[in-house]
Amino acid sequence: MEERVIASGLTRREFMRASLAGCTLLALTPAVIPAAASDRAKGPFELPPLPYAQDALAPVISAGTIGFHYGKHHRGYLDNLNGLVRGTPYETMSLEAVIRASASRPGEAAVFNNAAQVWNHTFYWDGMRPGGGGKPPGEIGRAVEKAFGSYGNFRKEFLAAALGQFGSGWAWLVSDGRSLKVVRTPNAENPMTQGLRPLLTVDVWEHAYYLDYQNRRKDFVEASLDRLVNWAFVERNLGKAGG
Repeated sequence: MEERVIASGLTRREFMRASLAGCTLLALTPAVIPAAASDRAKGPFELPPLPYAQDALAPVISAGTIGFHYGKHHRGYLDNLNGLVRGTPYETMSLEAVIRASASRPGEAAVFNNAAQVWNHTFYWDGMRPGGGGKPPGEIGRAVEKAFGSYGNFRKEFLAAALGQFGSGWAWLVSDGRSLKVVRTPNAENPMTQGLRPLLTVDVWEHAYYLDYQNRRKDFVEASLDRLVNWAFVERNLGKAGG
């Protein structure tokens, strides 16, 4: 039987063979990722590893919350920052230097926000540990009692700052010269831009607690204070502030 010639000039049988060969080639060829996408995470700043396993803070903070918070939000700020600083003087600065330099420059809000959020989150993770929290011992315990009268007074003031922050932000224990005080900051703001030394923070952006606590921010902050604070980390920061 005579084969029909299709518009390409091939017979039907030749056309089918060519089509099958093309499909096989496509199936065996790996997907090509555009260079811009594959390079997105590369840059001068890196995501520090968590200081504990992803499920180590459960049940106060679940592995699911850590997965999204650290793996998506924190990583996202880092990738954004690396893209923003590429080819600029910020590329050779420390993260703290980027925060201080960009905080006061008009038009640099994106750099500041992402740099500060990278720093804030790393500081937040380091300020917690499994089996932590409660009344602090040692030098930091004495400093807290001196500044606030008692640990109970500090706890009340810190909780009030965390609950009083309208919308997204952070509550902090900071060193102001030789004294300690509690402050709160909105969005990505960091106390170091005000000449204060951060000692401890709690993240009150909703992504920090909503999977586990929904709208119960108070329960989240209380549980964090009572069961997670890494007071050894806070005391090391106190030593740096006095140095």
